Amino acid sequence: MSKMLFGFIVLIVALIFSVAAYYGGFKKIDLSIDVQGGELLIFKSKTGDYKNSGKVMDEIYESLIKDFDITSYKGFGTYYDNPREVKRELLRYDAGCIIGKQDSSTIIKLKERFEVAECPKKRYLIAEFPYKGKISVIMGVIKVYPAITKYLSNQGLPLNGSVMEIYDIPCKKIIYRKELN
Repeated sequence: MSKMLFGFIVLIVALIFSVAAYYGGFKKIDLSIDVQGGELLIFKSKTGDYKNSGKVMDEIYESLIKDFDITSYKGFGTYYDNPREVKRELLRYDAGCIIGKQDSSTIIKLKERFEVAECPKKRYLIAEFPYKGKISVIMGVIKVYPAITKYLSNQGLPLNGSVMEIYDIPCKKIIYRKELN
């Protein structure tokens, strides 16, 4: 193997390693159980491939700004089905934005276009992952979901139940909330 080819391979490996490190690929996943919730959720319920949830969040974000003069700095997706067990076209999810408290007239107007609910305040299994762009979402799925599954299995807790991913843009993190039954 020539020195040039070897150097190219080393460069590619270093680049892959750097990208993985930057987007959290080597981050240790810490899990905790905590009571959270209470946020105001503006969303649409959908069925289909989870990869479409980002588009739904973006549409709602833009509509909140344009049509309601509401700025949200947190998007979310609540995913109800295991994509390893349910066909893509049958996956169920809610996607949208988290907003601050609003007056009743604004809530009525929001309900004309979107679903509006308060996130249930209860005990969740919580994990956090750095958010540095869309690749972070993929890295989070690869790292966090296996950690959640392992934790639940080791504790003898049920694996079923939804997972909410909160994309906290100002704090540059994704918060995972696994519903505990």
